[in-house]
Amino acid sequence: MSDVLTRRQLLQRAAAGGTVLTLPGLLAACGGSTKKSGSGTTSSHTLAKTLRFSNWTLYIDTNNKTHSHPSLQQFQKKYGVNVQYTEDINDNAGYFGKIQGPLSRGQSIDRDIVVLTDNDRYLSLMIKKGWVEKLDKSAIPNMKNLISVQQHPGFDPNREYSLPWQSGMTGIAYNDKLTDPVLSVDDLLTNPKLKGKVTCLNSMGDALTMVMLANGDDPAKVTDASFNSAIKRIEQAVNSKQIRQFTGNDYAPPLAKGDLAAAMSWSGDIAQIGNAHIHWNVPKDGGAIWTDNMIIPKGGDAYTASVFMNYVYDPKVAAMIEGGNPKTGDTGVYYICPVSGAKQELVSTNPAIAKNTLIFPTQKMIDSVHIFDNNALNNQKYLTAWQNLISG
Repeated sequence: MSDVLTRRQLLQRAAAGGTVLTLPGLLAACGGSTKKSGSGTTSSHTLAKTLRFSNWTLYIDTNNKTHSHPSLQQFQKKYGVNVQYTEDINDNAGYFGKIQGPLSRGQSIDRDIVVLTDNDRYLSLMIKKGWVEKLDKSAIPNMKNLISVQQHPGFDPNREYSLPWQSGMTGIAYNDKLTDPVLSVDDLLTNPKLKGKVTCLNSMGDALTMVMLANGDDPAKVTDASFNSAIKRIEQAVNSKQIRQFTGNDYAPPLAKGDLAAAMSWSGDIAQIGNAHIHWNVPKDGGAIWTDNMIIPKGGDAYTASVFMNYVYDPKVAAMIEGGNPKTGDTGVYYICPVSGAKQELVSTNPAIAKNTLIFPTQKMIDSVHIFDNNALNNQKYLTAWQNLISG
C-alpha cells in the first residue's frame, strides 16, 4: 500500500502487505572511539545518525491525525537520532528467509534492531549462529524495569542478546455478526457452519499449543505422539476445507472487514481493531503465550540500539507505546507490556487501557496460557512436517 494509515484504518480497509514508515534521516553512522561495554561487547559509544528498526505491523504508538509515532519522535528529539522504522515483519519464518542469506555470508542487513518471537525457532537460531550482537548493558540501566518473569528465558538466560518488546496471548477471535461464540479449538476446526471461514496461524508454536491442549496433551513437553496427533487434526481441517488458509499478522484485516468468521488470533490485534462485534478469548482448554524480542543483528550499531532499548524501558515511554494518549489522538500497541511501572503510568493517562484485560491480563488468564516446548521448535523432523502442512 502507498498511504500510511492508522491501525484502525489499516484493519478496516483490509490493507495487505508491509508498510515502510520513516522519520527523515540518512542511513549513515557517526564515527567514534571504540570501547568495551558492560556486557563485554565492543561497540562505538557515539550515537549513530540513524537507528534502523524492523518491526511487525501495527506494533508501535501512532498519532491518528499525523500518522507519526510519538515515542520515536520523542527519542529523535532527545538523542538527535533519526529513526528509520520499517513494518516489514509479517511472520518469523518469512522474515528469517529474507535475512539469513546476507547474515550467513557475514553481511549486514542494514538493521540495528529486529523483533522476533520466542515461540518460533528463529530467535534462538539467530543467537546460536552468532548472527546477533551483544547488548551494551552499560547503556541500558533501565533493564532493571524488566518484569521478573522475563528475566531468564531459556534461549537467552542472562539477557545478553535480547530484550522483550511486547508479549501476547494466542487464542480465538470471532465476529458475532457472522457466528455464535467460538470458544474452543474443537469448534474452530470442526463446526460445519465455519467451513472455509476460519484461518490458522502459520507459527508452529502458536497453532500446536492450542491444538495439543485441546487434545489433552502438554505443549511444554512435546512427544512424537502428541505432535502427530496435533498435526493430524489440523491436516484434517485443511483437507475438509474448514481452514481457509494459514496466516501470520495478515489475518487481522479480513477479520476486521468481515471476510472471516473466526481465526486463531493474537490478543493485541483484537484490542487494536476495537470492533464491538469482534471478540477474543482463551479457548476453554487453554491458549499460548509468547514474547516478541528485540535483537541486534550482526553489523547493527549495538550502542545506538541499546540506548533506544533503555529509552523504551522507561515506564513513562513504555506506557506511551503501550496505551497511547487519547488526549492527543494517539493509539498504542495494546499488547502485554514487559516494563514494570507502565500500568501505573497508564492509570492516570489512559485508565481504560490500564483496565483492559487483553493488555494487562488477569491471573486466571495468565494461568490458562502455556509456553511451547523449545526443543520441539528445533526438531527438524517436526519443522519439516509443519512446513509441508502449511505450504501444501
